[in-house]
Amino acid sequence: MKFSPELLKGALVRRYKRFLADVLIGEELLTVHCPNTGAMTNCIVEGAPCWLSDSNNPKRKYRYTWELATTSTEHLAGVNTMRANALVKEAIENGTLKELQGYASLKTEVKYGENSRVDIVLERNRESCFVEVKSVTLGFDGGLGIFPDAKSARAAKHLDELIKVKEEGDRAVLLFCVQHTGISQVSPAEKIDPVYTQKLRQAVDAGVEVIAYQADISPQEICLNHSLPVYL
Repeated sequence: MKFSPELLKGALVRRYKRFLADVLIGEELLTVHCPNTGAMTNCIVEGAPCWLSDSNNPKRKYRYTWELATTSTEHLAGVNTMRANALVKEAIENGTLKELQGYASLKTEVKYGENSRVDIVLERNRESCFVEVKSVTLGFDGGLGIFPDAKSARAAKHLDELIKVKEEGDRAVLLFCVQHTGISQVSPAEKIDPVYTQKLRQAVDAGVEVIAYQADISPQEICLNHSLPVYL
C-alpha cells in the first residue's frame, strides 16, 4: 500500500480527546485526526517524528490524519487502525498471506453472529473462512508485541463469534496485523486484559486459528511482509 502523496513529516506535540493530536510541521501547529481508539501505549512520544497523510480536502474539519509514529523504542508504528483491514486484503490478493490462499472470492465487512461484522470472508465452493483482523502496535524491548493495549470487551466478543463460526463447521481465523517494525513475536496482553487472554486460549482450543503478520513501514509505503510467531 503506497502512500500517495508521500506522508508529511512532523513532530508530535500531544494526543488528546482520543481522536485528536497536535503536530508541529516547521513552525505551524496542526490539529490532526487520530484514527486510533486504543491507549497507543509506547506510541505517544512527545517531540518524536511522526507522519501525516493529507486528505487534500479543505472542507474536512481535520484535513490531516496521523499515520505513523516513532515509538519509545525508536521503531516505526502504523497508528491508523483503519489501514489494517486493507493491508490484510492486499496481502491475501498478492499472495503474501500464504495461509489464506486458494479462495475464489473475498468479501469485507460481512454481517454475522449477534449484530457483528467480520472483517473478511473468503469463500470457495461451499467453504467459508471468517477472518477477524486486529492491529498490534504495543511493542517492548526484546521484540514482544501484545494485544490489546487496553481492555476490550468488543475484542472478546469477536472471539466468541469466531468460536461459534468454528462450531458451525466453517474456518475461523484471528489475524494480528503487526504495524510495528520492532515486534518479532505476539502474545495476548494478560496483565492488561486477562478476560481477553482467557477467551483467546479458549478460542484456540475450539479450533480458531491465530496468525500474525508484520508490516514493512516507511513514509512511502506500508505492506505486510512476513509471518510472526504467536505465543499464548
